[in-house]
Amino acid sequence: MIIFFWACLFIVMYTFVGYGLLLYILIRIKRFFTRPKKFLTDAALPTVTLLVAAWNEELIIGDKIKNTLLLDYPKELLQIIFITDGSTDLTPDLIYPYKEIVLMHNGARHGKMAAIKRAMPGVTGEIIVFSDANTFLNQQALRELVKHYQNEKVGAVAGEKRILVNQHADASSAGEGFYWKYESRLKKWDYELYSNVGAAGELFSIRASLYEPVESDTIIDDHMIAMRIAEKGYLIAYEPAAYASETASANTAEELKRKIRIAAGGIQSIFRLKVAANPFRYPLLTFQYLSHRVLRWTITPFLLVLALLANIIIVSQYNERFYLFLLMAQFAFYGLALLGMLMERRNIRLKPLFIPYYFCMMNYAVAAGILRYINQNQSAAWERSLRK
Repeated sequence: MIIFFWACLFIVMYTFVGYGLLLYILIRIKRFFTRPKKFLTDAALPTVTLLVAAWNEELIIGDKIKNTLLLDYPKELLQIIFITDGSTDLTPDLIYPYKEIVLMHNGARHGKMAAIKRAMPGVTGEIIVFSDANTFLNQQALRELVKHYQNEKVGAVAGEKRILVNQHADASSAGEGFYWKYESRLKKWDYELYSNVGAAGELFSIRASLYEPVESDTIIDDHMIAMRIAEKGYLIAYEPAAYASETASANTAEELKRKIRIAAGGIQSIFRLKVAANPFRYPLLTFQYLSHRVLRWTITPFLLVLALLANIIIVSQYNERFYLFLLMAQFAFYGLALLGMLMERRNIRLKPLFIPYYFCMMNYAVAAGILRYINQNQSAAWERSLRK
């Protein structure tokens, strides 16, 4: 039981902390033997197609259009396509007057991946940039993304996701903001070591020639599109200077709904990305993929529970203060998470409690997402979370 307890604890710690520390050590060693990546400032810019899939976004689509038209990229090299499949509000009508934008509307709602597939025959750019309708890009985003394609080994480039958090943030805002800051650092180190292992739909790009349609029932299409390119032997670069900003989920319930959907998509992708999980094809990619994604999306949430139960059994069988201390530490952590949840419901803002609460909510969402996927209760259609 003691061995089982330490095995559970080790995997949990490795997943959330250890992998980051190991990455940092590995890239510090790598820096002694390699030079930093450099880009040609006078290189010819490729043609780019910006794809934005929107569903019932009439409240924000005007701001998205303004943001898109202000992007710093030669107009003659940029094609902008907005896809509004299934929208029943004024979203298509608000886009239509802008002649700089190609509007593709279809009354049927079959999901984001189906909408992207329908748009692909009309794409003219060498590079395809995907962005969500409720996120706003910095002006230099496209230039920062495309510079990585000077390296022929790069097949996709992910931008950074930034959550706008104010000083009165609730648990969903503060927790989501902290999570994405940590994720961004891991992604930066992943690419410095070898390759990123996925991309967020808020902002990522691919070589058009490498696009491979994924199954129409794909839940997290952005991740799958990028990883299918990685499975061909190409790198997924990461560029923090190209970023997409968005507000946090409207509340914790909305954030939980979003996390459960991502978790269901995560377990779906694990079943489908067989090459990425094969260490005999691309061993370093597999190491990063298993450490950064697979452990989080499979066993780690359950190991948290098993570690607690094993600790209780050990304390009941052995009179050792050290294991009693570990048990008290676990109870204290979950107690803080519970307190954070209660204070959140009473609209009391105490940020130190947001992290344990968000951590527990995130792992609960993974378990719920796995069960939802097993029961086939997760649709691939748009399931937008309300934002602040």
